[in-house]
Amino acid sequence: MRIATWNVNSITARLPRLLAWLESSGTDVLCIQEVKATEEQFPTAELSEAGYECAVHATGRWNGVALLSRVGLADVVRGLPGGPEYDGVAEPRSVSATCGPVRLWSVYVPNGREVGHEHYAYKLRWLEALKDAVAQDAAGPRPFAVLGDYNIAPTDEDVWDRSAFEGATHVTQPERDALAALRATGLGDVVPRPLKYDHPFTYWDYRQLGFPKNRGMRIDLVYGNEPFASAVKDGYVDREERKGKGASDHAPVVVDLDV
Repeated sequence: MRIATWNVNSITARLPRLLAWLESSGTDVLCIQEVKATEEQFPTAELSEAGYECAVHATGRWNGVALLSRVGLADVVRGLPGGPEYDGVAEPRSVSATCGPVRLWSVYVPNGREVGHEHYAYKLRWLEALKDAVAQDAAGPRPFAVLGDYNIAPTDEDVWDRSAFEGATHVTQPERDALAALRATGLGDVVPRPLKYDHPFTYWDYRQLGFPKNRGMRIDLVYGNEPFASAVKDGYVDREERKGKGASDHAPVVVDLDV
């Protein structure tokens, strides 16, 4: 069973590449972030024709998440139970479902903007709510994983130059502590390392030749419980999908399971 996560940075802009990638990669379940479309605008018909059921939680603003599955889609939950609001809005940043033998969450963790900004405090509250919401499944016997754009580099090795992020979000200790608390529920980073590349980044800024210079970050993560992790046979960052015209600024992260 092949499961992946990908921040597509607009489902509309990325649809041709997405359809081609689904076919070439043989992915069974894909967790998508940054849909940037309403649920009505989501290309459900095109994806259905490709063999995928869709669970979408999106409002057309800068967020939005989805789950695509060709192995079943049941018990869908849209939104983060107990999650905080920002500016009075419950943003569409999580969707979860049972896909065949596994339970999966697709999450798009708030960016945080700047240290000390209200959005940074919101990010930490959101992660706390995520921890509480997944704790029972994380400790359970069923394969379970939370995949997505976490907007946090877990270690200094997960950024191209730690000094370039001094005083910025994504690398602060409170953010990393929040990730550690999430892992403490029974989850772990399941993508095998080392991978093909010394620095398996998943995101490169469009600006200042970020990708050609490999000035990236590893912020797209797959956190699974022990039953999920023990089934993982391989994993990789599809760096090739970051290349060429019309690419997202994120690359897909893929894991293969024997379930």
